[in-house]
Amino acid sequence: MIRCMKTSFRANQETINRLFEYRVSGEVWNRCLELAKETHLKTGKWVTKSGLQKGTKGMFPIHSQSVQAVCHKYLFARDAARKARKAGHQTKYPYKQKKHFNTKWANNGFKLFENGKIELSMGDFAGKRQKPLFIWVKELPKGQIKEIELIFDRKLIISIAYEDGKESKENNFTHRAAIDVGEIHTIAAVAENGENIIITGQKVRSIHRLRNKKLADLQRKMSRCKKGSRQWRKYQRAKVYILSKSNNQLTDAIHKTTKQFVDWCIENEVKEVAFGDVDGVQRHTSPRKKKKVRRRKTNQKLSNWSFGKVYTYLTYKLEANGIKIDKHDERDTSQQCPCCAKKRKVASRIYTCSCGYSNHRDIHGAANFFAKTFYGEIRKPYFSLKHTKYLRIA
Repeated sequence: MIRCMKTSFRANQETINRLFEYRVSGEVWNRCLELAKETHLKTGKWVTKSGLQKGTKGMFPIHSQSVQAVCHKYLFARDAARKARKAGHQTKYPYKQKKHFNTKWANNGFKLFENGKIELSMGDFAGKRQKPLFIWVKELPKGQIKEIELIFDRKLIISIAYEDGKESKENNFTHRAAIDVGEIHTIAAVAENGENIIITGQKVRSIHRLRNKKLADLQRKMSRCKKGSRQWRKYQRAKVYILSKSNNQLTDAIHKTTKQFVDWCIENEVKEVAFGDVDGVQRHTSPRKKKKVRRRKTNQKLSNWSFGKVYTYLTYKLEANGIKIDKHDERDTSQQCPCCAKKRKVASRIYTCSCGYSNHRDIHGAANFFAKTFYGEIRKPYFSLKHTKYLRIA
């Protein structure tokens, strides 16, 4: 399986200076934007992969594969924007020029030596072989290294993509499970043996709230400064620091959350997991009718909802253990009663119905989602729900 490891590195001062000075990847990105515009104005068509590679060949003093990596990222961003627009979302195609862009080395762009030494090739430019860069890492990952990417996260670090040589495990599990993903409780799940679990998202919410408060305070101070002044740059550095630190904290919290759920699946012999597809809820898609306009506070909470990361992390962790996961429509599963089919919204944490049915709101949604996915309709499941297991992230 493909894994990724981010790590710091050592290098002499000359190499560090060259790495900081290399903003060539940003120039490659800007060149891709120019080629796309020129091609569309001349032919009315989109620039192709071969057109980008031909238009950037031999123009930049970095390895040819590093140039191609930027071109591929541009094409990926353009195609993703096109797909989102077809789905009805208001998304812009790539248009912003960049001063910096991550540089990537793949295949023949690097060499590995003993003691963690790595040679990064800068390729040929103007008919001359350029001097390579040498860096040292504390420990290289065990496996076949596929790509090395230079990124900046409060300092220069490298991201190493490698094949760990491990294959997905095979199991004889038979149970199925369904996840009702939420903003308050990150995961609420029900398994076919009656076990159910809630993993709270309080840690993630607190990180988001603190980050938003600090950013708002910095933004107010920056609005009183002249853009580009010494004080403005000081606040900008603080802003980048807060974003970087909070992102690392969020990544750690979501990794811990998904790890707990995967362990629960293995413990309950789950073979297949259904994940609620809530994509679009964060894009102001609620009805704009009278008295039904979402509040700014609600919009902020939904925009901070990290359900995409939760699904991404669950996918590779579950598949590594031989467990299948897919997205399914969860419409009406939180509102409809499984006994009498009446629909009602609840503001409390307990869902109650006039027919006498009651349950925890998130477990109720997960059970209905399970029935809709695996039975084809919302109704009471064949199994009885046991006592809910409640977990939180430290």
